[in-house]
Amino acid sequence: MTDVIQKKENVKMHLKDLRLDLKKMHLSVTKELLLPEPDEVRILMNKMDQLLKVIESK
Repeated sequence: MTDVIQKKENVKMHLKDLRLDLKKMHLSVTKELLLPEPDEVRILMNKMDQLLKVIESK
């Protein structure tokens, strides 16, 4: 697998993971009226930073 294809797959994986986490967070806010814990938000921010690093490394 070439480096570009690997990076593309890596970005897809990160996006899917982020999407799932955000959906869970959104459901808890809208259905259960619970705000996310600060650590949950920090974890998502770190995941977004990791994704940005992968994208910028192209």
